Amino acid sequence: MKARLQKNNTKTRIMEKNKFNEVKNGVQQIIDFIAEKNAREANNKLVEVSEDLDELLDFAEEDEDLIEISRYQVLLNQLHQRIIGLNGQTTGPI
Repeated sequence: MKARLQKNNTKTRIMEKNKFNEVKNGVQQIIDFIAEKNAREANNKLVEVSEDLDELLDFAEEDEDLIEISRYQVLLNQLHQRIIGLNGQTTGPI
């Protein structure tokens, strides 16, 4: 029974690690969209990544996972401010 629980915990940790990798890749895509001044796609991706983080938060059990999630939440908030800034900029002639 204990071995089965350990195996399930290991499997869960691997799935969480994969999910964190997905979040990391999503954050990079947001940064790329911001660099391209594509606020709409950046915002869409930000919403998607935020939902992934919320899901991770719902199932987080380890303190280190909570810390990692909070770091990404702070980063997403900063990126959101950048996106808002992009929406205020004009990219074409006035």
